[in-house]
Amino acid sequence: MEIALADLIRVAGAGQLSILIASSLVPFKLNWKRDLASLPALHRQMYWTYGGYVVLGIVALATISLACADELAAGSRLARAVCIYGALFWGIRVCLQPVFDVKPHLTAWWLTAGYHTLTPLFLFFAIVYGYAALH
Repeated sequence: MEIALADLIRVAGAGQLSILIASSLVPFKLNWKRDLASLPALHRQMYWTYGGYVVLGIVALATISLACADELAAGSRLARAVCIYGALFWGIRVCLQPVFDVKPHLTAWWLTAGYHTLTPLFLFFAIVYGYAALH
C-alpha cells in the first residue's frame, strides 16, 4: 500500500502540534521563572518572545500542513517554498538535538522517552518536507 504524500504531510502537521504539548512543559520542567530571574528584564522578555515565535512558527506550519496538504503535495512554486522552509526548520532542529545538555533534566522515564522520541519526529518532519519540496 502506497501512502500519499498529502497524507504524510497531514501526519507531519499533526505531529508538530503534538510536540507542542511537550514544549509547553519546558518552562516548568526547566524552572524558567527561577533560573531566568537573575537576568535583566529585557533578556527575560526576549527569551519568552523568541520562544513564542518558535511556537507560532510550528503552529503555522502545522496548520498549513493540515489545511493545505493536497496543495503542498501538488508542488506549485509556493508549495515547494513552504516545504523547503519546513525541511530547513526541522533539519536544523535535528542537527541541534545532540548539542543540548539534557541529561541532568531527564529525571523520569517518561521525560527520557519523550526526549528520545523527538529526534525521530524531527527527522520525519524534515524528510517529509524535503521530499515534498523535491517531488
